[in-house]
Amino acid sequence: MGELLLISDDLRRAERLARDFGDPTASRIHDLYDDEPFAARPGAIVSDVERLTSDAIIRLRRILGQVRGEGVPYLFLVHGNTARAEAQAQVLGADGLLSAGASARQLLDTLGRMRTPLRSIPVAVQAHACEAGQFLKQVLLSGKPITPAVAEIGTDLVVRAVSDSGIHDWIQAIQQFDDATHQHCLLVASLAAAFSAALGLRAADRHRLTKAALLHDVGKIHVPTEILNKPGKLTDAETVVMRTHPARGYAMLVGAGFEDGLLAAVRSHHEMLDGSGYPDHLKAWEIPDLVRLVTICDVYGALIERRPYRAPMAGERAYGILEGMADRLDADLVRAFQPVVAVRAHA
Repeated sequence: MGELLLISDDLRRAERLARDFGDPTASRIHDLYDDEPFAARPGAIVSDVERLTSDAIIRLRRILGQVRGEGVPYLFLVHGNTARAEAQAQVLGADGLLSAGASARQLLDTLGRMRTPLRSIPVAVQAHACEAGQFLKQVLLSGKPITPAVAEIGTDLVVRAVSDSGIHDWIQAIQQFDDATHQHCLLVASLAAAFSAALGLRAADRHRLTKAALLHDVGKIHVPTEILNKPGKLTDAETVVMRTHPARGYAMLVGAGFEDGLLAAVRSHHEMLDGSGYPDHLKAWEIPDLVRLVTICDVYGALIERRPYRAPMAGERAYGILEGMADRLDADLVRAFQPVVAVRAHA
């Protein structure tokens, strides 16, 4: 990628981030308020400016004008208000946005992907994804109870984003996230929003399905990260722990005011029509339609996203696997899901 230029208004924060990159020679820090000339053009640029005053914006524009060459990706790190950050990033010509709390690995991975498809994603879509990711991270890591009112906020973000930008750009944007659980929840929720639209569901039912999909994996916060992010096959003991997440998620939400259908989706999204699923080994008629819809989105989402142990699968191939699960998934609903796959493939 070449040398990374990190522009910041806090040198200590920038130095910590640069150290996290692992190679001190691969990055150069520039104080936003230092007028020293630049010796060479960088291979990539990151701005990490917390106090974006009018003076800071002017200085950033001047620096970018001096050092940014053709094809050099520029990533804008977001502090605070995402809507305001979106407008500022557009003014500065940023290729993408990322939370300032992201890891160095996530930052470098995002910059690397900016050289190809990510550069075509509208900044507004990336801002929506960043906002949704920050919301979900706060909800899952705060330790506070998840309430219906909180879930409504996240659901509105996803439904609005998919309606405004379409499923293709949204999926590309959320694939920037480093945390696999956050990425997966947002991916499955966006697939559910698109699926419900393809089914012609009314707005209230579309919202209901998207909310269930957004919360389906909340129980994974109780699964150790070394199991969640393990790059190889889980042992039998690790599989037992992993399979506790539906029941743990259900226990988190039951009694908090959520409707029974949503609670069923959280507890039963790994159930299969032939009784081979878990945790309750439900069969056929015992599995409600809402659960069946979430399960299809969950399985497809897991196949098309990057995992520590494999690359993401192409959409048509993933859909072929869904079709091959006719004895375990609702075949009629799988056929109804095909337009979602087609829209994403031809976007």
